[in-house]
Amino acid sequence: MGYMKELEERVWANKVARGFNTTNIEREFNYTYAELAEAYEAHRKAKPDVGEELADVMLFVVGLARMLDVDLEQEVAAKLEKNEKRQYVEHNGHHVRVHDEKSKE
Repeated sequence: MGYMKELEERVWANKVARGFNTTNIEREFNYTYAELAEAYEAHRKAKPDVGEELADVMLFVVGLARMLDVDLEQEVAAKLEKNEKRQYVEHNGHHVRVHDEKSKE
């Protein structure tokens, strides 16, 4: 079992054991947004708990993936592979994608 699958099992077991949300996908997205906002605020205010807030974001994303029946380990690996093949140029201080697999079609 990969790390992400093990993490998913632990996150899910904790949610079930504590009676946390396991069915309302909209609510889980909202919780995830809220945790990301908390992480940003911790960063903005240079609070030492920014890492803990980012961990909360990750745990909510993992739980959400389970609720949506998404194999997050597989999806992250596929997305990394896709991103590694993309080409970017800098334009007006921003990175702009100029090529990816879809543009070959």
